[in-house]
Amino acid sequence: MSYVLSIGTSLPDYQLSQSDAIQFAREMFKDSFQDIERLLKSFTNGDIESRQFVKPLEWYFANHSFQEKNRVYIEMALKHSIDAVQACLTNERLGQTVLPEQIDAIIFVSSTGLSTPSIEAKLMNALPFRKSTKRMPLWGLGCAGGASGLSRAHEYCQAFPEAFVLVIAVELCSLTFQQGDKSKSNLIGTSLFGDGIACALLCGDEARRNLDCNSLFPKILNTQSMLMEHSEDVMGWEFTDEGFKVIFSRDIPAIIQQWLKRNVDTFLEQNQLEINKIGPFLAHPGGKKVLDAYKKSLSMSDSQLEFSKRVLAKHGNMSSSTVFFVLEEHARRNKIGIEKYGLIGALGPGFSSELLLVSWERVEA
Repeated sequence: MSYVLSIGTSLPDYQLSQSDAIQFAREMFKDSFQDIERLLKSFTNGDIESRQFVKPLEWYFANHSFQEKNRVYIEMALKHSIDAVQACLTNERLGQTVLPEQIDAIIFVSSTGLSTPSIEAKLMNALPFRKSTKRMPLWGLGCAGGASGLSRAHEYCQAFPEAFVLVIAVELCSLTFQQGDKSKSNLIGTSLFGDGIACALLCGDEARRNLDCNSLFPKILNTQSMLMEHSEDVMGWEFTDEGFKVIFSRDIPAIIQQWLKRNVDTFLEQNQLEINKIGPFLAHPGGKKVLDAYKKSLSMSDSQLEFSKRVLAKHGNMSSSTVFFVLEEHARRNKIGIEKYGLIGALGPGFSSELLLVSWERVEA
Protein backbone atom coordinates (compact mmCIF):
# COMPACT_ATOMS: atom_id res chain seq x y z
CA MET A 1 0.00 0.00 0.00
CA SER A 2 0.96 3.65 -0.05
CA TYR A 3 0.12 6.65 2.10
CA VAL A 4 -0.47 10.32 1.25
CA LEU A 5 1.53 11.90 4.05
CA SER A 6 1.36 15.58 3.24
CA ILE A 7 0.11 18.21 0.81
CA GLY A 8 1.81 21.54 0.15
CA THR A 9 0.29 24.26 -2.02
CA SER A 10 1.36 27.55 -3.55
CA LEU A 11 -0.90 30.21 -5.03
CA PRO A 12 0.03 33.17 -7.24
CA ASP A 13 -0.18 36.68 -5.82
CA TYR A 14 -2.92 38.11 -8.02
CA GLN A 15 -6.44 37.29 -6.80
CA LEU A 16 -9.41 37.97 -9.06
CA SER A 17 -13.01 38.08 -7.91
CA GLN A 18 -15.61 36.59 -10.20
CA SER A 19 -17.24 40.01 -10.58
CA ASP A 20 -13.93 41.36 -11.93
CA ALA A 21 -13.71 38.36 -14.25
CA ILE A 22 -17.16 39.24 -15.63
CA GLN A 23 -16.02 42.75 -16.45
CA PHE A 24 -12.92 41.37 -18.17
CA ALA A 25 -14.94 38.89 -20.24
CA ARG A 26 -17.53 41.52 -21.18
CA GLU A 27 -14.80 43.75 -22.57
CA MET A 28 -12.98 40.94 -24.36
CA PHE A 29 -16.00 39.22 -25.94
CA LYS A 30 -18.63 41.99 -26.32
CA ASP A 31 -18.12 42.32 -30.10
CA SER A 32 -18.25 38.55 -30.68
CA PHE A 33 -21.62 37.61 -29.18
CA GLN A 34 -24.89 39.51 -29.49
CA ASP A 35 -26.17 37.68 -26.41
CA ILE A 36 -23.05 38.38 -24.33
CA GLU A 37 -25.03 39.22 -21.17
CA ARG A 38 -26.81 35.88 -21.30
CA LEU A 39 -23.53 34.05 -21.77
CA LEU A 40 -21.96 35.94 -18.87
CA LYS A 41 -24.45 34.26 -16.54
CA SER A 42 -22.11 31.26 -16.66
CA PHE A 43 -19.76 33.33 -14.47
CA THR A 44 -22.38 34.00 -11.80
CA ASN A 45 -23.97 30.54 -11.94
CA GLY A 46 -20.72 28.62 -11.61
CA ASP A 47 -20.30 28.79 -7.80
CA ILE A 48 -16.84 30.36 -8.19
CA GLU A 49 -16.07 33.36 -6.01
CA SER A 50 -12.38 33.99 -6.68
CA ARG A 51 -9.35 32.73 -8.56
CA GLN A 52 -5.61 33.38 -8.54
CA PHE A 53 -3.41 34.31 -11.52
CA VAL A 54 0.34 34.70 -12.06
CA LYS A 55 -0.13 38.11 -13.71
CA PRO A 56 -2.32 41.10 -12.90
CA LEU A 57 -5.59 41.37 -14.80
CA GLU A 58 -4.41 44.15 -17.09
CA TRP A 59 -1.66 41.86 -18.44
CA TYR A 60 -4.28 39.60 -20.05
CA PHE A 61 -5.86 42.44 -22.02
CA ALA A 62 -2.72 42.65 -24.16
CA ASN A 63 -1.64 40.16 -26.79
CA HIS A 64 1.39 38.04 -25.83
CA SER A 65 3.31 35.62 -28.00
CA PHE A 66 3.49 31.96 -27.13
CA GLN A 67 7.23 32.42 -26.53
CA GLU A 68 6.59 35.15 -23.96
CA LYS A 69 3.83 33.22 -22.19
CA ASN A 70 5.90 30.06 -22.03
CA ARG A 71 8.86 31.98 -20.61
CA VAL A 72 6.58 33.17 -17.81
CA TYR A 73 5.36 29.59 -17.34
CA ILE A 74 8.88 28.25 -16.79
CA GLU A 75 9.82 31.04 -14.39
CA MET A 76 6.66 30.83 -12.29
CA ALA A 77 6.40 27.02 -12.42
CA LEU A 78 9.84 26.73 -10.85
CA LYS A 79 9.21 29.45 -8.25
CA HIS A 80 5.91 27.98 -7.07
CA SER A 81 7.15 24.39 -7.25
CA ILE A 82 9.89 25.31 -4.77
CA ASP A 83 7.32 26.89 -2.45
CA ALA A 84 4.91 23.95 -2.70
CA VAL A 85 7.63 21.34 -2.10
CA GLN A 86 8.96 23.18 0.94
CA ALA A 87 5.43 23.54 2.35
CA CYS A 88 4.79 19.84 1.76
CA LEU A 89 8.01 18.57 3.36
CA THR A 90 7.56 20.77 6.47
CA ASN A 91 3.81 20.18 6.95
CA GLU A 92 3.07 20.03 10.67
CA ARG A 93 0.93 16.90 10.22
CA LEU A 94 4.13 14.98 9.41
CA GLY A 95 5.38 15.57 12.94
CA GLN A 96 8.84 16.05 11.47
CA THR A 97 10.58 17.54 8.45
CA VAL A 98 11.25 15.22 5.52
CA LEU A 99 14.41 16.35 3.75
CA PRO A 100 14.72 16.67 -0.04
CA GLU A 101 17.58 14.16 0.01
CA GLN A 102 15.15 11.54 1.40
CA ILE A 103 13.02 11.68 -1.76
CA ASP A 104 13.48 8.72 -4.08
CA ALA A 105 11.34 9.85 -7.03
CA ILE A 106 9.64 12.99 -8.34
CA ILE A 107 6.59 12.83 -10.60
CA PHE A 108 5.99 16.19 -12.27
CA VAL A 109 2.53 16.83 -13.75
CA SER A 110 1.50 19.70 -16.03
CA SER A 111 -0.41 20.51 -19.21
CA THR A 112 -0.23 24.31 -19.45
CA GLY A 113 3.36 24.99 -20.51
CA LEU A 114 6.44 23.40 -22.03
CA SER A 115 9.97 22.95 -20.74
CA THR A 116 12.86 20.71 -21.74
CA PRO A 117 14.57 19.89 -19.46
CA SER A 118 11.33 19.54 -17.54
CA ILE A 119 10.65 21.62 -14.45
CA GLU A 120 11.58 18.95 -11.91
CA ALA A 121 15.15 18.94 -13.30
CA LYS A 122 15.36 22.66 -12.63
CA LEU A 123 13.84 22.03 -9.19
CA MET A 124 16.54 19.48 -8.37
CA ASN A 125 19.14 22.18 -9.02
CA ALA A 126 17.31 24.59 -6.72
CA LEU A 127 16.78 22.26 -3.74
CA PRO A 128 19.18 19.64 -2.28
CA PHE A 129 17.65 16.51 -3.81
CA ARG A 130 19.93 13.55 -4.44
CA LYS A 131 21.21 13.62 -7.99
CA SER A 132 20.09 9.99 -8.30
CA THR A 133 16.44 10.86 -7.61
CA LYS A 134 14.18 9.34 -10.28
CA ARG A 135 12.40 11.86 -12.53
CA MET A 136 9.04 11.10 -14.16
CA PRO A 137 7.43 14.05 -15.96
CA LEU A 138 3.80 13.49 -17.02
CA TRP A 139 2.43 15.87 -19.63
CA GLY A 140 -0.94 16.21 -21.36
CA LEU A 141 -3.26 14.53 -18.87
CA GLY A 142 -5.08 17.79 -18.19
CA CYS A 143 -7.48 17.83 -15.25
CA ALA A 144 -6.89 14.11 -14.62
CA GLY A 145 -3.14 14.59 -14.20
CA GLY A 146 -3.06 15.10 -10.44
CA ALA A 147 -5.03 11.95 -9.68
CA SER A 148 -3.02 10.05 -12.29
CA GLY A 149 0.22 11.23 -10.66
CA LEU A 150 -1.01 9.91 -7.32
CA SER A 151 -1.82 6.56 -8.93
CA ARG A 152 1.62 6.25 -10.52
CA ALA A 153 3.26 7.22 -7.21
CA HIS A 154 1.19 4.53 -5.47
CA GLU A 155 2.46 1.94 -7.93
CA TYR A 156 6.05 3.09 -7.37
CA CYS A 157 5.61 2.75 -3.60
CA GLN A 158 4.19 -0.74 -4.02
CA ALA A 159 7.30 -1.72 -5.96
CA PHE A 160 9.63 0.10 -3.55
CA PRO A 161 7.93 0.13 -0.11
CA GLU A 162 10.83 1.98 1.48
CA ALA A 163 10.43 4.92 -0.93
CA PHE A 164 9.30 8.51 -0.50
CA VAL A 165 7.78 10.01 -3.66
CA LEU A 166 6.81 13.58 -4.50
CA VAL A 167 4.02 14.34 -6.97
CA ILE A 168 4.13 17.98 -8.11
CA ALA A 169 1.27 19.44 -10.17
CA VAL A 170 1.78 22.84 -11.80
CA GLU A 171 -0.99 24.43 -13.83
CA LEU A 172 -0.83 28.06 -14.93
CA CYS A 173 -4.05 27.99 -16.91
CA SER A 174 -4.26 31.76 -17.30
CA LEU A 175 -1.16 31.73 -19.51
CA THR A 176 -3.02 29.67 -22.10
CA PHE A 177 -5.61 32.44 -22.62
CA GLN A 178 -5.58 33.62 -26.22
CA GLN A 179 -6.74 37.18 -26.65
CA GLY A 180 -7.69 36.57 -30.27
CA ASP A 181 -9.77 33.45 -29.61
CA LYS A 182 -13.38 34.66 -29.46
CA SER A 183 -14.93 31.20 -29.31
CA LYS A 184 -17.56 30.16 -26.79
CA SER A 185 -15.12 27.56 -25.42
CA ASN A 186 -12.64 30.32 -24.60
CA LEU A 187 -15.37 32.37 -22.94
CA ILE A 188 -16.42 29.42 -20.77
CA GLY A 189 -12.77 28.69 -19.99
CA THR A 190 -12.39 32.30 -18.88
CA SER A 191 -15.19 31.72 -16.37
CA LEU A 192 -13.61 28.59 -14.90
CA PHE A 193 -9.84 28.34 -14.88
CA GLY A 194 -7.29 29.62 -12.41
CA ASP A 195 -3.64 29.03 -11.55
CA GLY A 196 -2.50 26.70 -8.79
CA ILE A 197 0.52 24.65 -7.78
CA ALA A 198 0.57 21.73 -5.34
CA CYS A 199 2.78 18.92 -4.11
CA ALA A 200 1.94 15.60 -2.44
CA LEU A 201 4.32 13.39 -0.46
CA LEU A 202 3.65 9.65 -0.60
CA CYS A 203 5.47 6.72 0.93
CA GLY A 204 5.38 2.94 1.00
CA ASP A 205 4.77 0.60 3.94
CA GLU A 206 8.37 0.38 5.12
CA ALA A 207 8.90 4.12 4.97
CA ARG A 208 5.68 4.65 6.94
CA ARG A 209 6.90 2.44 9.78
CA ASN A 210 9.91 4.70 10.20
CA LEU A 211 7.83 7.86 10.66
CA ASP A 212 7.71 9.46 14.09
CA CYS A 213 4.22 10.95 14.07
CA ASN A 214 0.64 10.40 15.21
CA SER A 215 -1.59 11.54 12.36
CA LEU A 216 -4.44 10.29 10.22
CA PHE A 217 -3.32 9.70 6.62
CA PRO A 218 -5.13 8.59 3.44
CA LYS A 219 -4.10 5.04 2.61
CA ILE A 220 -4.36 4.24 -1.11
CA LEU A 221 -5.85 0.77 -1.51
CA ASN A 222 -6.29 0.50 -5.27
CA THR A 223 -6.49 2.57 -8.45
CA GLN A 224 -8.22 2.47 -11.82
CA SER A 225 -7.45 4.25 -15.09
CA MET A 226 -10.06 4.25 -17.84
CA LEU A 227 -10.15 5.65 -21.38
CA MET A 228 -13.28 6.27 -23.44
CA GLU A 229 -12.74 5.15 -27.01
CA HIS A 230 -12.73 7.74 -29.80
CA SER A 231 -13.38 10.72 -27.54
CA GLU A 232 -10.35 12.88 -28.29
CA ASP A 233 -12.55 15.86 -29.16
CA VAL A 234 -14.21 16.16 -25.73
CA MET A 235 -11.49 18.28 -24.14
CA GLY A 236 -7.88 19.21 -24.69
CA TRP A 237 -5.75 21.70 -26.61
CA GLU A 238 -5.49 22.73 -30.22
CA PHE A 239 -2.01 24.12 -30.81
CA THR A 240 -1.84 27.32 -32.85
CA ASP A 241 0.81 29.94 -33.56
CA GLU A 242 -0.42 31.77 -30.46
CA GLY A 243 -0.14 28.73 -28.19
CA PHE A 244 -2.79 26.62 -26.45
CA LYS A 245 -6.36 26.93 -27.74
CA VAL A 246 -8.90 25.28 -25.46
CA ILE A 247 -11.18 22.44 -26.61
CA PHE A 248 -14.07 22.17 -24.21
CA SER A 249 -17.21 20.23 -25.19
CA ARG A 250 -20.56 21.36 -23.84
CA ASP A 251 -21.45 17.65 -23.57
CA ILE A 252 -19.04 16.93 -20.69
CA PRO A 253 -21.72 16.86 -17.93
CA ALA A 254 -23.89 14.50 -20.02
CA ILE A 255 -20.90 12.27 -20.76
CA ILE A 256 -20.14 12.06 -17.04
CA GLN A 257 -23.68 10.98 -16.25
CA GLN A 258 -23.69 8.32 -18.95
CA TRP A 259 -20.16 6.96 -18.53
CA LEU A 260 -18.69 7.56 -15.09
CA LYS A 261 -21.11 5.51 -13.00
CA ARG A 262 -20.25 2.31 -14.88
CA ASN A 263 -16.54 2.95 -14.21
CA VAL A 264 -17.12 3.63 -10.52
CA ASP A 265 -19.38 0.58 -10.12
CA THR A 266 -16.83 -1.66 -11.85
CA PHE A 267 -14.01 -0.31 -9.70
CA LEU A 268 -15.93 -0.79 -6.46
CA GLU A 269 -17.04 -4.31 -7.44
CA GLN A 270 -13.39 -5.25 -7.98
CA ASN A 271 -12.77 -4.13 -4.40
CA GLN A 272 -15.87 -5.86 -2.96
CA LEU A 273 -17.54 -2.55 -2.13
CA GLU A 274 -20.76 -0.72 -2.98
CA ILE A 275 -21.23 2.99 -3.43
CA ASN A 276 -23.06 3.31 -0.08
CA LYS A 277 -19.81 2.36 1.69
CA ILE A 278 -18.06 5.44 0.30
CA GLY A 279 -17.74 8.52 2.49
CA PRO A 280 -16.19 11.57 0.83
CA PHE A 281 -15.65 11.78 -2.91
CA LEU A 282 -12.53 13.94 -3.19
CA ALA A 283 -13.19 14.84 -6.80
CA HIS A 284 -11.50 17.26 -9.12
CA PRO A 285 -14.13 20.03 -9.39
CA GLY A 286 -14.13 20.72 -13.11
CA GLY A 287 -17.01 23.14 -12.60
CA LYS A 288 -20.45 23.35 -11.01
CA LYS A 289 -22.07 21.33 -13.80
CA VAL A 290 -19.40 18.66 -13.44
CA LEU A 291 -19.99 18.39 -9.68
CA ASP A 292 -23.75 18.26 -10.27
CA ALA A 293 -23.17 15.42 -12.75
CA TYR A 294 -21.08 13.55 -10.15
CA LYS A 295 -23.81 14.03 -7.59
CA LYS A 296 -26.63 12.88 -9.87
CA SER A 297 -24.91 9.95 -11.55
CA LEU A 298 -23.41 8.54 -8.35
CA SER A 299 -26.36 9.42 -6.07
CA MET A 300 -24.07 11.36 -3.76
CA SER A 301 -24.97 13.91 -1.12
CA ASP A 302 -23.76 17.49 -0.93
CA SER A 303 -21.62 16.58 2.08
CA GLN A 304 -19.71 13.94 0.11
CA LEU A 305 -18.62 16.62 -2.37
CA GLU A 306 -18.30 19.54 0.05
CA PHE A 307 -14.49 19.70 -0.10
CA SER A 308 -14.50 19.90 -3.89
CA LYS A 309 -17.14 22.64 -3.74
CA ARG A 310 -15.11 24.67 -1.25
CA VAL A 311 -12.00 24.53 -3.44
CA LEU A 312 -13.95 25.41 -6.58
CA ALA A 313 -15.41 28.48 -4.84
CA LYS A 314 -12.04 29.75 -3.62
CA HIS A 315 -9.80 28.87 -6.57
CA GLY A 316 -11.80 27.79 -9.62
CA ASN A 317 -10.60 24.93 -11.81
CA MET A 318 -6.80 24.71 -11.54
CA SER A 319 -6.63 21.66 -13.80
CA SER A 320 -4.45 18.81 -12.44
CA SER A 321 -3.40 20.54 -9.21
CA THR A 322 -6.99 21.06 -8.01
CA VAL A 323 -7.42 17.58 -6.56
CA PHE A 324 -4.43 18.21 -4.26
CA PHE A 325 -6.16 21.31 -2.91
CA VAL A 326 -9.26 19.16 -2.29
CA LEU A 327 -7.15 16.62 -0.37
CA GLU A 328 -5.60 19.42 1.68
CA GLU A 329 -9.01 20.96 2.41
CA HIS A 330 -10.22 17.57 3.64
CA ALA A 331 -7.11 16.96 5.76
CA ARG A 332 -7.32 20.42 7.30
CA ARG A 333 -10.92 19.89 8.39
CA ASN A 334 -10.24 16.27 9.42
CA LYS A 335 -13.88 15.22 9.43
CA ILE A 336 -13.48 11.58 8.49
CA GLY A 337 -13.15 8.52 10.70
CA ILE A 338 -10.77 5.66 9.98
CA GLU A 339 -13.70 3.29 9.39
CA LYS A 340 -14.73 5.17 6.23
CA TYR A 341 -13.71 4.58 2.64
CA GLY A 342 -13.35 7.41 0.17
CA LEU A 343 -12.71 8.00 -3.51
CA ILE A 344 -10.27 10.38 -5.16
CA GLY A 345 -11.21 11.06 -8.76
CA ALA A 346 -10.64 13.23 -11.80
CA LEU A 347 -11.56 13.35 -15.48
CA GLY A 348 -9.35 14.55 -18.30
CA PRO A 349 -8.56 14.55 -22.00
CA GLY A 350 -8.76 11.28 -23.79
CA PHE A 351 -11.64 11.29 -22.56
CA SER A 352 -10.39 9.56 -19.44
CA SER A 353 -10.97 8.98 -15.75
CA GLU A 354 -8.65 8.24 -12.84
CA LEU A 355 -10.00 6.77 -9.60
CA LEU A 356 -8.30 5.93 -6.31
CA LEU A 357 -9.87 4.02 -3.43
CA VAL A 358 -8.65 5.21 -0.04
CA SER A 359 -9.22 4.60 3.64
CA TRP A 360 -7.76 6.53 6.57
CA GLU A 361 -5.17 5.04 8.88
CA ARG A 362 -3.54 6.53 11.93
CA VAL A 363 0.23 6.34 11.80
CA GLU A 364 1.65 6.13 15.30
CA ALA A 365 5.21 6.37 16.51
